[in-house]
Amino acid sequence: MSLAVAPILVPLFFGALSLALWRYRIAQRVLGLAGTLVLLLVSVRLLQVVHAEGMVVLHMGGWAAPLGITLAVDMLGAIMVALTGITGLAIALFSMGDTPERHEHFGYYPLMHLLLAGVVGSFVTGDIFNLYVWFEVMLIASFALLTLGGERAQMEGAIKYVTLNLFSSAIFLSAVGILYGLLGTLNMADIALKIDQVENTALINVVAVMFMVAFGIKASAFPLFFWLPASYHTPLVGVSALFAGLLTKVGVYALFRMFTIVFDHDIAYTHEILVWVAGFTMLSGVLGAAAQYEFRRILSFHIVSQIGYMILGLALFTPLAIIGGVFYIMHHIIVKTTLFLISGVTYRLTGTHELKALGGYYRSRPMLSILFLIPAFSLAGMPPLSGFFAKFIVIRAGIEAQAWGVTAVALLVGLLTLYSMTKIWAEVFWKAAPDTESGAVTEGSAAANTAGLGWMYTAIAGLAACTLFIGLNGEPIYALAETAAQQLLNPDRYIEAVLEARP
Repeated sequence: MSLAVAPILVPLFFGALSLALWRYRIAQRVLGLAGTLVLLLVSVRLLQVVHAEGMVVLHMGGWAAPLGITLAVDMLGAIMVALTGITGLAIALFSMGDTPERHEHFGYYPLMHLLLAGVVGSFVTGDIFNLYVWFEVMLIASFALLTLGGERAQMEGAIKYVTLNLFSSAIFLSAVGILYGLLGTLNMADIALKIDQVENTALINVVAVMFMVAFGIKASAFPLFFWLPASYHTPLVGVSALFAGLLTKVGVYALFRMFTIVFDHDIAYTHEILVWVAGFTMLSGVLGAAAQYEFRRILSFHIVSQIGYMILGLALFTPLAIIGGVFYIMHHIIVKTTLFLISGVTYRLTGTHELKALGGYYRSRPMLSILFLIPAFSLAGMPPLSGFFAKFIVIRAGIEAQAWGVTAVALLVGLLTLYSMTKIWAEVFWKAAPDTESGAVTEGSAAANTAGLGWMYTAIAGLAACTLFIGLNGEPIYALAETAAQQLLNPDRYIEAVLEARP
């Protein structure tokens, strides 16, 4: 089995097996854990091979590019697949202690595997139409997970979620159709080779903007980001964490892929738009978070603001900026997943996500407090954690590019992010627990509801350790990001590897 297709087949196989055993709760849990562990092992091996030997290319069905479907894994794709494996395993561990039985009986684990397959498929495909197909696989699985439980808030959030994402898919498919009509190919390497031959550059710019809008919606970029904070706080915490870590990053990945390899013909036009999008995304997200007093809503708005830093790395389009963007993606997937899972533990103990109804964890749960401080300070960009290096690289790239306005915005957003994390710390961990006589739900009234916390703490501790590892071992992580950036900025290598590879 080729390593390029293995990360797709693993979750599909375990998902099908879980579906066949849907009546057996224990079996589904074991398969959920085993499937994500195998996915992690396969993805790490794929990253090792790509790092040591270069791109891994597979022509499905024996059809050479550009005629057939191609799977092409470069360093960026391998990094994203490995991060998917880490996140998937953490969510499976957390779900062992948090997922209600009725959700498990209605397909939680098969849907989780299907979502992971869609995410991995998006990262490894070399065909733009199949990128659309994998996006739709993710949309179907995520919509089902979002509505699992059927609560009113979930349904309201799901309607907003699916409406904007279907709009994005329609724009995406229209852009694919126009591009195919112009070039007669769907293979991304072949598109990159032929697009410079098109004389109507204005039409190419229109198509580029269409892709920008489609992927920007998926990534929750300004101005069409409001579906995310309206929906990510409604499902199970494990589902929220899975979405927060991976789904928006697929949109960011698609932007990096298309606007380095394909749409690099008019950088002054396309990437100038991205600079403005990045600035407004950072600012609108962090201001939204500052106004919230619900744990997951704050974290959801911060997803938006942090996406702005990633897009800024792409928009500046210098080697250092691309490195910073890739580094930021790696940091953010781990940190944001961790924070959402911590919100799940506080909810398990108190039955609420409202900050005013929480408190006292610094004394009653010191380990949880420490586990919160690590990703919280990292998200705010405090040294020596991963977020500091991610922000430092992007901001330094902005200074070197003399993009003073958006760099100032990035610095301001960092300070406001620290304010939000401090607000959560003060309300949830530092202040005394609310008095039960006031009607608040406290840890004492939910003391019996602690079954499964061991699994939940294991997942959070593992991700927190990853955050520390990235921060304390920045050089090898930087080297991976640098290799990915070099490949993105030199599309000839990608084109050659895909089109010259033989089945």
